[in-house]
Amino acid sequence: MSRSSKNSLGKSKSAKTERKTNSREAGSFGQIIIPSSLDYLPKVDEYVERKLRRLGVDKDKLADIAISVTEAVTNAVMHGNKNNKRKKVAINLKADSSCVEITVEDEGNGFDPEAVQCPIEKGNILKQAGRGIFILKCLMDKVDFVIAPQKGTIVKMTKFLS
Repeated sequence: MSRSSKNSLGKSKSAKTERKTNSREAGSFGQIIIPSSLDYLPKVDEYVERKLRRLGVDKDKLADIAISVTEAVTNAVMHGNKNNKRKKVAINLKADSSCVEITVEDEGNGFDPEAVQCPIEKGNILKQAGRGIFILKCLMDKVDFVIAPQKGTIVKMTKFLS
């Protein structure tokens, strides 16, 4: 995680949802920054779906992306930022004619994605939690993690449109 990304999250002055569009970066079409509270999930979902509909993303791909964003933001709030409302979660959207790329960035301590147990293995199948990363990998075409211990996690998800 770059120092400037971290600083931009930490300098948010409002507890309300912030929205901005960065037209200078090629393919970038929006960002929403929220406090670490699941109460903001409906705002994130509404924002992402509205942006994707404007791009003309088909209904099935839109649903896959929306579900994945909800899972990634939930993980960022609960596991990354530990529900600390002073910490922020940033959701960035980029797109071109071939794909949509969404990043979800928290301010937590980071984690080892390889250490997360597979939810469909014996012994895990009946567990109530632990399916978020599995869902991301099933619904999105590409999922990458950038882990900066004690500085946060960035989940980068890509959905190809053609």
